[in-house]
Order: sequence, then C-alpha cells, then structure tokens
Amino acid sequence: MTGDAVTTPAVTTPAITTPDSELRGLVRYLPRVARPFALLARFDRPIGWWLLYWPGAWGLLLAGGLREHWPLLLWLLLGAIAMRGAGCVYNDIVDRDLDAQVERTRNRPLVSGVVSVKAAWVWLVALSLVGLLVLVQLPLLAAVIAVSSLAPVAAYPFMKRITWWPQAWLGIVFSWALLVGWTAVAGRVEWPMFLLYGGSIAWVIGYDTIYALQDREDDALIGVRSSARRMGGHVRGGVAAFYTFAMALWAAAFWMVRPDVFAIAALVPMAGQLGWQTVTLRVEDGGDALAKFRSNRFAGLLMALACAAVGTASL
Repeated sequence: MTGDAVTTPAVTTPAITTPDSELRGLVRYLPRVARPFALLARFDRPIGWWLLYWPGAWGLLLAGGLREHWPLLLWLLLGAIAMRGAGCVYNDIVDRDLDAQVERTRNRPLVSGVVSVKAAWVWLVALSLVGLLVLVQLPLLAAVIAVSSLAPVAAYPFMKRITWWPQAWLGIVFSWALLVGWTAVAGRVEWPMFLLYGGSIAWVIGYDTIYALQDREDDALIGVRSSARRMGGHVRGGVAAFYTFAMALWAAAFWMVRPDVFAIAALVPMAGQLGWQTVTLRVEDGGDALAKFRSNRFAGLLMALACAAVGTASL
C-alpha cells in the first residue's frame, strides 16, 4: 500500500461499545470528587500500567537483578502506575477534540466537562511528582535514561495525526522502562538490552494494533491514522509478523546472555500465548480485540518469568 489512500474493510461494530472510562473496581469506592481524576488517569484500567511495567521488569530480570535488586521491581511498578496515569492525562488534554468524536472516548472526564483543563494540568503535575520520587531511587545512568523518555512521551499524542504508525512510537515509549531496568542493574548499555528493547517495540506494535481495531470506523471518519487502518485486510498477518519479529529478537537476546538451548526454551510459553492471540483473533469483533489486547498482561508475566529464569541462571 502506498500514499494516504487506505481502503478499510467494513467493520462490524459490536452492539455495545466498551466505554473507555468506567466506575468499577476500587475506583467506585473513592470519594465522589476524586473519581473523575482516577478515571482521567485510567486507574480503572490497570492493563495500561501493567503493559508499561513489564518491559522494565524484563530488563532488570534478564540483566540478573532478581536477587540483589528486587526492590527496584516495586519502585518500577509504582513509577509505571504514576507515569502511565500522567501520560493518560496529557494525552487527554491534547486529544480532547478528537476524543469527542469517537464513541469509545466521548465520555472521558475532560470531554464531558467533569474535569477542567486547568485541574487536569494540576493532576498531571501531582502524578509526575510521584514519578520523581521513583526517579531518585535509581542509579545515575538509569535516572538519565528515564528522564530522556520525556521527549518521546510528549510527542506521542501527535503521532496519530502525522503517521500511519503511531503504534511504533508507542512501542518506543512503552518499552523505555526496559532500558531503565537493565542499566539500573548492569550499570551500562549492552547488546542484549537493545535486542530485548527492539523485541518489546515489536510486541507493543502488535498488541496496540489489536487495540486499535475497536476504533477503525471512527478513526476513518475523523482522519486519525493507525496501524490497524494501514494494514487494511491484513491485520492478522501483520500482527503475526510483528510478534514473530519480537520473538526472534528476544531469542537473540537470551542467547547472548546464556548461549544454551534451554534459554531459548524459556520463551516457548510466551510464543504460545502470542500465537494464540493471532490465530483466534476476530478482526471484526471489537469485544474480542479488547480481550486479546488485555491478555498481554499475562503475556508480560510469562516473559518476565522467562527473563528471571535466564538472568538468574546466568549469574
């Protein structure tokens, strides 16, 4: 496919569109005044911070940090929750005009007017201060790498307006913690880290393409670009290709850390989970796309266990 002319196949919209913000879980028990801010930071949707957290955990674990640096796993989790929330607030500030035109996002707190833009900025600063608390727990190199993520994070909301591949930019951003986790343990950058990072980017492109299937019709109407629209009728094959590339890069990273066939075998459960996603994906069913996207929380855990096994055995 070339140019901007992309033919999007007809998509069957589910009878009920899953809303982007819901009063569920612990959020429903918060004071009424706090609920809109929790929804703005997507605290009702923990899948986002799990997906941000896992690459950081992978980097730390494959670098051999489980035994001596395990407290950093908890700090990275806190940082993922806070910074994912801050990123969502910033994204909603930038995208509030587009969100009003999409069925799934039109009830977000900023679009509905429940939270003002000024209050959203204050909330963004508060979440960023929690991120700062995590930052000071890191060694200098890891802290510098963490701070350098701010530029690509700030640019992300604009990518869907200028490129067909905003999912690739999201992969760069959502995988950044991997560089932080690795260098926090190793104290330097190394080739396995870059291979692990590249695989994580490919993984994010795959799962976020699945996520974008929910909005293809609305995105086409308002001119928002995505990999799901760019792939047209080849979404399943495209996702499979990115997942395969991710597995290849991860296998290379594992081999560099521990050149042993059993190290590669540790990736089999992750490969099976990603294969299940692509084989059973119903492209025209937004509900199934959301379920497959959310299953990557479990995929991240499988990868973390593999990284822990190989990283620990290599010490």
